[in-house]
Order: sequence, then C-alpha cells, then structure tokens
Amino acid sequence: MKPHFYFIAATFSILLSIYIFIFGTGANHELIAIFIGLWAPTIIAVGIFNTLLGILDEMCCAHKRIEDGQSCSHNH
Repeated sequence: MKPHFYFIAATFSILLSIYIFIFGTGANHELIAIFIGLWAPTIIAVGIFNTLLGILDEMCCAHKRIEDGQSCSHNH
C-alpha cells in the first residue's frame, strides 16, 4: 500500500477520536475516543514496517542480481 494511505488512515483516526471525545454522548465516550486515538501511532507504525519490508525486499533482489551477475561472469 502507498504510504499516504497510512497517513490518511491515521489522520482519520485522530479526527474521529476528537469528534467522539467532544461530541460523544455515551457513558464511556472519553475512553472510546482515547482508544480510537491510540490507533493513529499503530497505523503509522504499520506503514513504516511495510515500507521497511519493501526496502528489504528490493535490497535482497538487488543482492541476488549482483550475485547472479558475478557467477555468470566467472563462468564465461
């Protein structure tokens, strides 16, 4: 997934949290708002993790291409 989707999801989580905290009418609306707000750093962390996994995958592919290229050049 693209990194800006994680940012949009985290922003939505914060805005929803603020809305529920201010305008909520339930008995525990403050706690629910805090719970929803805590999802924002989790969403950002998942986005960072997925980005790092993508970088690792690209590095492994590049390393494999380099190894394959070196082994082919030694055979010729």
